Amino acid sequence: MKTIGVFDSGLGGLSVLRALLLEMPEARYVYLADGAYTPYGGRSAAQVTERAHRITQCLRQDSAVDALVVACNTATAMAIESLRQEHPDWPIVGVEPALKPAAALSRSGHIGVLATRGTVESERFARLRTRVESESSRPLHFTTQACEGLVDAIEHGDEARTRALCARYLDALRASAKTSAPMDTLVLGCTHYPFAADILQTLSGPAVRLVETGAPVARRTRAVLGLPEANAVVCGTPHITLLSTGDPTPLAQASARWLGTTVGAIHVDF
Repeated sequence: MKTIGVFDSGLGGLSVLRALLLEMPEARYVYLADGAYTPYGGRSAAQVTERAHRITQCLRQDSAVDALVVACNTATAMAIESLRQEHPDWPIVGVEPALKPAAALSRSGHIGVLATRGTVESERFARLRTRVESESSRPLHFTTQACEGLVDAIEHGDEARTRALCARYLDALRASAKTSAPMDTLVLGCTHYPFAADILQTLSGPAVRLVETGAPVARRTRAVLGLPEANAVVCGTPHITLLSTGDPTPLAQASARWLGTTVGAIHVDF
């Protein structure tokens, strides 16, 4: 049985863990939330990279995971290349805004992207955007919006604040568009945002398709581990260990709310 490590700055990576559980229900999972340093979106690249390396070393040495999923767009953008350089013998899968799948789905070619500031201002995101645009057979228009405070609102389960911020950033997204083509696809460029998908869909309207990254990341992780596709849904309690560098209670509560588990979370300090 393979053990897969998953980490995020906080709780948003549970959306990726949810997809991993569907793709590989028999695997064991160790999820680490860096609650003491969340959110990463407002931190410097040096700070995020340092945390990513410490967490990776901890999961590899102490939990003996067979592969690592960096379930955070900001950490992927800022640190995954150096993580792979330090661990060239070990599979590391990152997440990034699903620009290519969104481009394939969009009819108008106008795609909105909601993400943290750390993601939208990163060189990795700029390269991804340029690559998707250059590979397209038609003009694409990406309109991006950094969403300050949205991660925190989602983590605290503050629905009123989450709704208000979603409305503000969707309005800003529409106002900053440089094309008259209707925006028909919206990329959720942070792993926290799928947990506000119902709100975003209601505010965007039924004509806009929401795109997230959990399922593609899960398929990629299964492929790099060389595991076959699951033939049937595995019943029973999933094999999950929850760790947090901050207060472990919100992680356990979020896992129960979003994954339907009753797993306790453990505090780790480093």
